[in-house]
Amino acid sequence: MTGRIPYTKPSITELETRYAADAAANGWGAACYDYIVRFEREFGSYIGSDFAIATSSGTGALHMGLAALGIGPGDEVILADSNWVATVAPIVHLGATPVFVDVLDETWCIDPAAVERHLTPRTRAIIVTHLYGNLAEMDALLALGRRAGVPVIEDAAEAIGSMWGDRRAGSMGLFGTFSFHGTKTLTTGEGGMLVTSDPDFYECVLTLSNHGRARGQTKQFWADEIGFKYKMSNIQAAIGCAQLQRIEELVARKREILACYRIRLCVLPGVQMNCELEGTVNGAWMPTAVFHPLTGITREALQRGFAAADIDARVFFHPLSSLAMFEDRRDNVNAWDIPGRAINLPSYHDMSEDDIRRVSETLIAIARGEGRRDARLSRSA
Repeated sequence: MTGRIPYTKPSITELETRYAADAAANGWGAACYDYIVRFEREFGSYIGSDFAIATSSGTGALHMGLAALGIGPGDEVILADSNWVATVAPIVHLGATPVFVDVLDETWCIDPAAVERHLTPRTRAIIVTHLYGNLAEMDALLALGRRAGVPVIEDAAEAIGSMWGDRRAGSMGLFGTFSFHGTKTLTTGEGGMLVTSDPDFYECVLTLSNHGRARGQTKQFWADEIGFKYKMSNIQAAIGCAQLQRIEELVARKREILACYRIRLCVLPGVQMNCELEGTVNGAWMPTAVFHPLTGITREALQRGFAAADIDARVFFHPLSSLAMFEDRRDNVNAWDIPGRAINLPSYHDMSEDDIRRVSETLIAIARGEGRRDARLSRSA
């Protein structure tokens, strides 16, 4: 063992530092938004959306998007119970009611049938989270949204590089949101982006994003409505521009690491990793191992084993409805069951083959030492 293996860290090269230094030295006065404008334009082009607004976080992007839809008290927003709290926080901030539904066992993403069962006259939006790079079933969800007259929103914070057919994650719903946190494939340290191809919706969010000052307003320091200040800094955007130039390389390396784990872990029966449905591409943000219930492997055993090996593996998201501030929804069976037998594996651009081997061998040793090795499971593997 040769030191701790972190679960993720960014890939920063001379290009990022050069762009950031240029923004710090020259990006002031009339040039204070130059990298922001460039990042928005180039990111929108990469995703395949007509408009993009850089934000201080993915959470801020989602908050403004929901606010632009007029969502508030008395409204319901449907989302997957398997989620990070950042996805539900804007709903609560706006006074609306989150409706947690179950996820599919294969994709770990929102179940379209569960969404349909929970539609009511109060439903104002469906948030679709592409979890760990896995893609939700967008054809079914978009069709459902059209039939119900409810907008579909893509939380693509973890899905840059993922594709549904020939469309990129985040480009298919009314709007999509992204995170550029330091853990993400493309990072600006902190930061996010809202993308859309609806010009009217874009103008509404753009106004909200600038303290409620509409584009073209000629009165200085005049606000047309109460808005937000979720703007990304020019220095962050400079780093984002450099990262975006390397995006194919960054995504390709993520996919390589996931592929390496698949090969090394195929000796274990009953282990499911991030899926890639036919006709899709998984951006592979976070390789995740989910053990079949018959293996007897638990989250706690996995945490103990990785901690002993000095490897920073992280747990699968707890169901949001298990948090103290929400009503318990144990009827969301998959969302409650999967986290108890799953673990996120380290994955970062500069991870060595020896590191991947060490993580894999540790997981195999934990499984063989802790699991029941159910005979029926071994025979079916």
